[in-house]
Amino acid sequence: MKFSLRNFPVTLSVSALLSVFVAPALSHAQSLIELVDQARSFDAPWQSAKAQYDATVSRGEQARAGLLQSPQPAAGVSYARTEYRVKTPTPMAQNFDLHAPTQQAALVASQPLYRPANRITYQQGQRGVEIAQAQLDIADQDLLMRVSQAYFDVLAAQDTLNVVQAQKKAIAEQFAAAKSNFELGNATITDSREAQARQDLAEAQEIAALNDLQVKQLGLDQVVGRASIAPRPLAQPVVLPQVEPADLNQWVDAAESSSQPMIKQAMLALDVARLETKKAETGHLPTVDLQASYGIQRNPNGIVSQPFVHSRATSASVGLAVNMPLFAGFAVQNRVKETLSLEDKAQADLDNARRSMAQATRATYLGVQSGMGRVKALEAAVASSQSALDANLLGYQVGVRVNIDILNAQSQLYQTKRDLAKARYDVLLGELKLRQVVGLLGDEDIAKVDALLAK
Repeated sequence: MKFSLRNFPVTLSVSALLSVFVAPALSHAQSLIELVDQARSFDAPWQSAKAQYDATVSRGEQARAGLLQSPQPAAGVSYARTEYRVKTPTPMAQNFDLHAPTQQAALVASQPLYRPANRITYQQGQRGVEIAQAQLDIADQDLLMRVSQAYFDVLAAQDTLNVVQAQKKAIAEQFAAAKSNFELGNATITDSREAQARQDLAEAQEIAALNDLQVKQLGLDQVVGRASIAPRPLAQPVVLPQVEPADLNQWVDAAESSSQPMIKQAMLALDVARLETKKAETGHLPTVDLQASYGIQRNPNGIVSQPFVHSRATSASVGLAVNMPLFAGFAVQNRVKETLSLEDKAQADLDNARRSMAQATRATYLGVQSGMGRVKALEAAVASSQSALDANLLGYQVGVRVNIDILNAQSQLYQTKRDLAKARYDVLLGELKLRQVVGLLGDEDIAKVDALLAK
């Protein structure tokens, strides 16, 4: 039986396929770098890390107070009043009452001279500031990745929806043509039933794709703090950048270096632990303070031995106060043992961080390389799928192919185009992730990706 295509308008050009991925009007779309700038003023995790950094800087300045060794003055004023009834030993002498107030004022100052624990505390405070800076760097790079991930998630979801809608439209045309051909006796009922089934499936896929796009859009809106953001799509044709440097070992070395924020944080934590051990050992050392005092005492009405005789006395003293710890019930020794164990823990954490970063770098690098290979394979698959569809259309025209062959060829081509777009996004995100793992991700990397977007 020979089939006619007079009432079967099945056409699918390459230009039509490219139109599947048309994004919203670019005049209303936002670039990736713009959204990153907006996210910094809204994103709660980044704002939290920034506030923590500011608090740690202030805490580090507090530790400086013990190092500056400023005098610690203290002043006091007291007033006492004593009532005396003086009786003379002989009847001829006059008895009298004496009100004898005593007025005292004193100023005492203490100047720390030798407090070894204070210097160590200050050094720990400075290490704490550096740790907070590393944590802020980690938060900033995490923000860049989250914005980029959400950005390309929306693009991928939009591509999926466009593919499903385009496929649904093509299936609807085939379904109408199949019904018409069946009524004309040029096709069987099977063609109509197959097209109907594919149309029902496409409608279900469209609902799922639309829901996924809405969810991904909400995710991007949440990170950036704006509603209804329209990301810019990749410019066509897409030329993905190669990973530089190409040597995996160079990436691993960078991931294990002290400049990597996670490694830097672990190294600083080890320094803090070592300083804590030194501070614990100072429990055996003396402390020396310089002390000075100046006081005044007044008795305006005299004292009992010298009634009604005004008196005033001043006193001054300067000296050293030495505090020598003798025995603290083995508290210092046990504190040293505790800090040594914590030092070992910090060393183990550093070793684990280096190994984890090296492993993550290798996995991410290999993932990017695999993604590049997958992109090339899918590009070839798109071309071959287009050729297969053209061949099936021709075969259907001459009667050697049936309706289901056309449907399958169309579905394969649409799926391949969608997979290719997603693979490109994954490669770009993988390269950003690789730079994040080694601690090198910055705004300039986002700008490079942004340059690949349509203007």
